[in-house]
Amino acid sequence: MTSLPLATRDNLIMLRRNLLHARRYPSLTLNVLLTPVLMLLLFVYVFGDAMSTGIVGSGAHRTDYVDYLTPGILLMTVGSVAIGTAVSVCTDMTEGIIARFRTMAISRASVLIGHVLSSVLQVLLALVLVVGIALAIGFRTDATALEWLAAAGLLALIGLALTWVSVGIGLASPNPEAASNAGLPMMLLPFISSAFVPVESMPAGIRWIAEYQPFTVGIETLRGLLLGTGIGHNGWLAVAWCLGLSVLGYLWSKKLFTRDPR
Repeated sequence: MTSLPLATRDNLIMLRRNLLHARRYPSLTLNVLLTPVLMLLLFVYVFGDAMSTGIVGSGAHRTDYVDYLTPGILLMTVGSVAIGTAVSVCTDMTEGIIARFRTMAISRASVLIGHVLSSVLQVLLALVLVVGIALAIGFRTDATALEWLAAAGLLALIGLALTWVSVGIGLASPNPEAASNAGLPMMLLPFISSAFVPVESMPAGIRWIAEYQPFTVGIETLRGLLLGTGIGHNGWLAVAWCLGLSVLGYLWSKKLFTRDPR
């Protein structure tokens, strides 16, 4: 048997291990899911009428704001699951299970790849839940099946990028609490983006940051795919951000994992 099938087998074993871990300890999964769901409900039912009037104009209803808000909440969901991955990786490192894996005849890369694959699957399942809730409270789209597929592909790519970054955060953190705190920018950056209000309404300095950070270009690309708004340069910028973060996160994680003696 060649090394490639062996590595694939090890990756699948680690994927199964992490999925079983998530099933046996559902509290972490629920915690990372509750934040975007509560944000969706809060902004729709508490601020929805006021926000829709400010964005769409007089006579607008909160359902108009649901359409505007949902793409941003979808990216917040990806960031929330990524924080959970950072905590999970750090927990493995600090509890010594990684040290045991190092002594076993398995592909060393499979330990990290298992976390990444598990996280991306959890991202997709979480997104299905959030989309279902959004549809139930009024989100409507005319997107074709191809546009939905492109949106799902973009979200998976964003999930992959943020997951590799979160793996690096987990490896670099001394304990799970520090990993959770270090991953907070993945939840806070959407607040300085076009997730909740158009960037044109922000002050000049903040607007420049919001316009070119990865969450805004991802959100605007999703809006274009699902709501038919203009995508412009946001599409290739979103893909470039994802590829860049994936490569940097992978190289950072690999370096930390190779040298970390824990």
